[in-house]
Order: sequence, then structure tokens, then C-alpha cells
Amino acid sequence: MKTTLYIERDSFVHRLHPTVKVFGLFAVFWSIYWVDNPLALMPLAALLLAVAFAMGAMENVYRFRWFFILIIVPTMLTWMLFYRVGKPLVHIPLFHVSRASLMFGFGRGLKVGELVLASVLFLSGTKVEELAVGLSRLGMPYRLGFTITLAFRLVPLFMESALTVVDAQRLRGYDFDAGGAFERVRRYVPVVVPVFMGALRKANNMAMALEARGFGRTHRPTSFVEYRMGVRDAVAFALLIALGAAWFMVYYSGLGAIPTG
Repeated sequence: MKTTLYIERDSFVHRLHPTVKVFGLFAVFWSIYWVDNPLALMPLAALLLAVAFAMGAMENVYRFRWFFILIIVPTMLTWMLFYRVGKPLVHIPLFHVSRASLMFGFGRGLKVGELVLASVLFLSGTKVEELAVGLSRLGMPYRLGFTITLAFRLVPLFMESALTVVDAQRLRGYDFDAGGAFERVRRYVPVVVPVFMGALRKANNMAMALEARGFGRTHRPTSFVEYRMGVRDAVAFALLIALGAAWFMVYYSGLGAIPTG
């Protein structure tokens, strides 16, 4: 079982400079933030899916299919019920559904889904080392950038420890699949302690390795791989700026708002 989202490909996204990738994630988040109307969000969803196909990341999108459903559907239903604006189509105590609330709820669910999808695509085409370089080139202090990337390293570390412990317990005859849903959850409780102990031991080893390599001795550390900007990166950078500006204008013109009439 894979514990990381990165997919080794030779797509145009993978070949971009790390700084452009980080800026691209910011530009997509920026564009999604400004609009609430689902009609204005759908082109962004189509664009993200097209990028997913182009970079070969649909397998990761499929892996997160239930996560998308569990986040998007409750978000939509919640906002549809509590956004009490517009002429009601259904109005009973604690239950107000209007055309505006339906559009707002669908837009909120679509917005959350697009934020998650953009993050999945970013992690599918960006290595942890590239993330550190991109943050550093954008002006973030190296130590802060490294701390952020360390979180991405520790998540697979914990997952790997959990899978190792589960496999070891299965070899000893412990059945995790016996019983109903709640019983299965209860059977995973004894795994928590060895998982955290093993992961913390590995994290401590990582800290000692960083100290042995002189981490923090300089504010401008060198990199084994040199990333250079090219024409492709300049074009991508310009397109991302245009994307962010276009969706800000959609917001500024009022087209990104929910009609309340």
C-alpha cells in the first residue's frame, strides 16, 4: 500500500519549477476563494480534472473518492438548510430551502471539493524536496519551510508504522476483520500504542540525523539538485496570474455571488 501521493510521471506539471508549482497551488486557492456561485466554480473543477488526466493523477483522485463524498455532501446539505436567504421553496420550522440556499450549498460543497482536489494534484506532482525549495524561493525562511515539509514526511512515517504493526499482528493470528463495524474499530485500538512508539522512535532518529548533518548551521543551505527556471515555467507563471486575475474579476463584477432574488 502506498503511503505517499507522489506519482512518478513525466508530465508538464512534474517538469515545472517547484516555485511555479507552489505558486500554482496558491493561484488555484485564490481563485476558488473569491466565488460562491457554482456556475463560476464549475469551470475550475473542469480545469482541475483536465490537469489530473494530463498528469496521470486520476488514480489518486479515485483513492480519495469516498473522502470527497464524505466532505462534499454533508457540506452541501448543511449550507442548504442553514443559509436562510431567498424566497423559500420549502419552509417549516428549522427547515428553509430556497433557490439561493440550494445554489449556495452546492457552491460550498463544490468549493471544498476543489480545494481538496487541488491539494491532491499538488502532492501528486510535487516531491517533498521540491516543496521545500519552492517555499524557500518564494521568501519563506528555510527553517519554517522545512518544518512544513517535515509534516509531509511524518504522515507517511506513521502510516508505514501502522501497516507494519497490523501485518505483524495478522501473522500472529489476530483477526482485524471479525465482528461488526464497531467491533472492527475496537480491534484496532491495541495497535495505537506500538504505532506511536515506533513512529516517535523513527522521528527521534530523524532529528539526530539532521543534527549530525549540521541542520541550522547556515540560513542558505545548498541543494543536491539545482532547479532552473525556463520558458515553460515563465509561461505557466503568466497563465496562473491570468487565472487568479480572471476569477477575481468574476468576483468583482458580481458574477461569482449567489443571486438572492
